[in-house]
Amino acid sequence: MTISPVDFASLLCSRLCHDLLSPIGALNNGLELLADETDPAMRERCMELLAESARTSANKLKFFRLAFGAAGGFGDAVDSREAQAAITGLLGDNKRLTLNWLVEEPQLPKPAIKVLLNLAMIAGDALVRGGTLDIGGENNDGLVEIVLKAEGPRIVLDPELRAMLVGGQVDDSTVTPRAAAAFLVHSIAHDAGGSVLVSEPGDGVLLFGASMKAK
Repeated sequence: MTISPVDFASLLCSRLCHDLLSPIGALNNGLELLADETDPAMRERCMELLAESARTSANKLKFFRLAFGAAGGFGDAVDSREAQAAITGLLGDNKRLTLNWLVEEPQLPKPAIKVLLNLAMIAGDALVRGGTLDIGGENNDGLVEIVLKAEGPRIVLDPELRAMLVGGQVDDSTVTPRAAAAFLVHSIAHDAGGSVLVSEPGDGVLLFGASMKAK
């Protein structure tokens, strides 16, 4: 499966805009309410909602900057703590989701960081009723290995995402902005001489694995 660079950039932009529309829309609505509200208690509540929406928007932007963009400059490696902070910012507000960060490496190659972040986003979305997400990664003799374990009462992974992650052939006409992250994961791993594996969900557990050469 191939997608032109322009089409892929459009998919990423569409995904980003889709995810930012809700918190930024809430900011706009809150400002409109605040302009007409005179009750002190209601104004305070509006300010709380505005602060929450602004924080959510900022966390999403920080995550997408690292997961999709050139955050950290053009160096070969990224501090693993940046990835942890980005994932916590994106998924940490979900009270039904427990995140366990098991990456001990102080740094990982930038391509591996992008794979880890995008897999974490996909795994978090798959835990539709919450659960536990374990995130691990290590650099072993020049081979970076990433493993994520999603465990919860209900796990849903779109077949299109699964096919793209493992390199399945999907007709270009079916590609959606939702699948952009999965396509990016497969492309990065493939370009680095690696691969991506996804288990079938069984007993409430779904495993994601990726390996690639450290650059």
